Amino acid sequence: MSTITKKELIDRIAESTSDKRVLVKRVVQQFLDEVVEELAKGNRLEFRDFGVFECKLRKARRAQNPKTLARVDVPEKHTVKFKVGRMMKENLVELSAAHDKLAAAKSSVSSSASAASAHV
Repeated sequence: MSTITKKELIDRIAESTSDKRVLVKRVVQQFLDEVVEELAKGNRLEFRDFGVFECKLRKARRAQNPKTLARVDVPEKHTVKFKVGRMMKENLVELSAAHDKLAAAKSSVSSSASAASAHV
């Protein structure tokens, strides 16, 4: 798996829509700014089939520093939760199935190769 940057997404969208990159960049940035602004207001953003973004308050808690084992008080804070939508969930299931098939094929090839080397 690789990381896709905003620039790469903008380039893909500009190419597939035949729009100028500058226009696509402006629209994508405006969209992201609106998402951040609405979440900052505490609003829930729902994109059908894609997913839902919600701002949640994480309660204050006591944690432990793993290095020093000292107890640390962690203050409450707002976080963003994302719940996967139907279409994305279906695509992830397909991706998972494809990944499992690939892993099984690699396992089969490596066990065949090790059996062949043991035979020699």
